[in-house]
Amino acid sequence: MNSTNRFDTLLRRVSELAEACPDKAAVIFKGETLTYAGLFRCVLDMAAVLKKQGVLPGDRVCFSAVSRPETVIAYLAVHACGGVTVCLDKGATPEYMAEIFALSGARLLLTDKPMKEAGERCRVLSLRETCGGPAEAGRQAAGARPESLLPADGEMPADILFTTGTTGKPKGVILSHRAVYHILDNTIRGCGYSERTVMLLPLPLNHSFALRVLRAVLYCGGTVVLQNGFTFAKEAEKNILEYGCNAAACVPASCEVLKSQMQDAFQGVMSHLEILEVSAGSLSAARREELVRLLPGVRIMNVWGSSESGGAIFCNVNEAVKDRRTAGSLGRALDGVEVMFLSATAPFDCPEQMCGRLRGWQAESDAAHPGRMAIRGNMVMSGYWEAPEKTAETLIDGWLVTGDMAYADQEGNLFMLGRADDLINMGGEKISPFEIENDAGRYEHIRDCACIGVEDTLLGQVPVLFVVTGMGYDEKAFRQWLSGKIEKNRLPRTIITVEEIPRNRMMKTDRAALRKMWENKETLALMNPVIDAILSRRSVRRFTDREIPKETLDMLLRCGYHAPSGHNMQSWRFTVLTKEADIRRLKEAAVTAAKENRIPVYGFENPKAMILISNDSRNPDGCQDASCAAENIMLAAQSLGLGSVWLNVLMKLRHAEPVKTLLDGFGIPDTHTVWASIALGWPVAEAAGLQKNPDVVRFVE
Repeated sequence: MNSTNRFDTLLRRVSELAEACPDKAAVIFKGETLTYAGLFRCVLDMAAVLKKQGVLPGDRVCFSAVSRPETVIAYLAVHACGGVTVCLDKGATPEYMAEIFALSGARLLLTDKPMKEAGERCRVLSLRETCGGPAEAGRQAAGARPESLLPADGEMPADILFTTGTTGKPKGVILSHRAVYHILDNTIRGCGYSERTVMLLPLPLNHSFALRVLRAVLYCGGTVVLQNGFTFAKEAEKNILEYGCNAAACVPASCEVLKSQMQDAFQGVMSHLEILEVSAGSLSAARREELVRLLPGVRIMNVWGSSESGGAIFCNVNEAVKDRRTAGSLGRALDGVEVMFLSATAPFDCPEQMCGRLRGWQAESDAAHPGRMAIRGNMVMSGYWEAPEKTAETLIDGWLVTGDMAYADQEGNLFMLGRADDLINMGGEKISPFEIENDAGRYEHIRDCACIGVEDTLLGQVPVLFVVTGMGYDEKAFRQWLSGKIEKNRLPRTIITVEEIPRNRMMKTDRAALRKMWENKETLALMNPVIDAILSRRSVRRFTDREIPKETLDMLLRCGYHAPSGHNMQSWRFTVLTKEADIRRLKEAAVTAAKENRIPVYGFENPKAMILISNDSRNPDGCQDASCAAENIMLAAQSLGLGSVWLNVLMKLRHAEPVKTLLDGFGIPDTHTVWASIALGWPVAEAAGLQKNPDVVRFVE
């Protein structure tokens, strides 16, 4: 167990590493490497600039936590001045940044974001320029060893993490230097990070998950590779392979996005890792089993934690899934972390009644008697910034009372039922949305799901399940399958198909948004098979060997020539290739001609059919006509479970050899331009779900 009085600082440790291994990479970002010696020099330089700007011990300094080395430098430089860091989301609006600046009583705001009118309420400096002050003068002013390398009092505030709640003003979680040390110590012990660790960190650096991983890896003397999110799988693949990353941290939803985008490459790329930490949300049992199957040589960690405690409960997923009884467990608390469960009858609205009596409200703690989880340890926050009442409700007798309902089995494995206010109270029985999601998520045609409780005049609340479906989904078949997994009284009363599950900045399920969607369910009623096909269609480039029936192709073509045509000219032509040799020859010809003409071409593998849509080049509406027909065909294919991809390279190669000779041989008139070529087949796997940008819409009022 860790000593209560023991603590260290990351700043002191970095100063030590700057001497012990000066040339070792500390932070890497897009080809730029900052060594430990370089990092410490930059910290001293920036600390000198901050001191000249009047930053004194105890002052708060806000800064944009961009996924760049500047954030790491700023974090340590503020501590070198004896200050308190306030990391802000890089995507925060100027108004929000000004609000936090005022709320924290900050001395400075460091950002390169245009602050507009909000900047008038803050003292703003450029983060980039502040990090790049005169080196030699900075080192002389700051001194080789700042007085704040190791504060005399471990209870001095180090960080304030502002969490964005759904209502009311943001909460500022105060972490002392002692708490920060024990959070990073827990992470090192729980996940097994070491000086060998090369961590791919694609998380927003203002979040507690990202910060604890960053601090832990640097304290070990490892290397952190920064990346701006997991949106682009190619960047993750490049970073893992180029920098030899042997660890990565992500949230569950981002892991799914990465897997969807990489598809077959996911297993090969991610197998380079030794540790994959998937936290800031629980991995469902089905997702755990899938990851262990795909990445058998990777230690997969799922960590429960919060801004108020850092990571405190660690689950080695590889071990957990070996026993179905523990497959969905949170894991176990580390040494130095105490856990207990509070009875549902505990008077949480009267914290003064609980002081000194908290253990009297301890629940029996088993599956039949869950309780509200409370934890205690050196990693727990000091309180909320300038919110004594909220602090008193949450910190009682040294215990951090969470909003999570959980229980423990006889071996000490912890199990989460969900947030106390998310549990579904159906006729007095508490139903966990997690349990329904875990079971529903195992169905092969469900890509994502989330459950909430909605009002019911007879039972109080009933479960409603929102699902994102894949190819081949049939609600009747899904209900029948689910009835064999979930007790009848716990089955969702309504199943709603949606385009995506709403999530917050850290990709956690936004249940408040789901409740709003339910309140506006007349909009949800607009979803029908046609709209579902439109919203769920994705480009598929790899296909199985299964043949497409002739009658299915006939129906797709019928949908094509029923598309609108300018002036109803219908001057298009649909050329269908079903012979493997013809398709292969066309692909080879297109690749050859595209290379000679310096035109990018994106391929496909093993389609069972190709439909070439051409139109007379003299028809000014030919491109539009072909586009409408192509969309009809692809949406019809989606509705039938087929995959498709639109390839437009041929429209620039009609008269380029060897394409011209091949198209002539297929009987396509010389006056026709091939506006679209569609590859069709039964998909090998679900296609990547790419993010769509709704900001392109403008209503003219």
